[in-house]
Amino acid sequence: MFRTVFLLVLSNIFMTYAWYGHLKTLRDKPLMIAILVSWGVAFFEYCLQVPANRHGFGMFTLPQLKVMQEIITMGVFAVFAVWYMNVPVTRNFFYASMCLVGAAYFIFRDAAAL
Repeated sequence: MFRTVFLLVLSNIFMTYAWYGHLKTLRDKPLMIAILVSWGVAFFEYCLQVPANRHGFGMFTLPQLKVMQEIITMGVFAVFAVWYMNVPVTRNFFYASMCLVGAAYFIFRDAAAL
């Protein structure tokens, strides 16, 4: 389980930067440069995400893997947005986090019965 979560966290760091990092670092570059750099970064995301899902599938159900991925994505994004992009923390971050807690509860609550 730890390996799946660890690989998903690492893959999300790469993907978050691929999706949003160019807004800060490549703002003055042509769009095609931003696209190519983002694709290059995203390659490493896939090199981590595909093994994470292969390793986790069977240990987790497919819906559990997806919800876990989304929770990790939002966690990584929140840190990235605040730390790297200087986005202020608002109540909406808290509310979104509570929705993710609810999603995790509902998708994993039957796991104890398995």
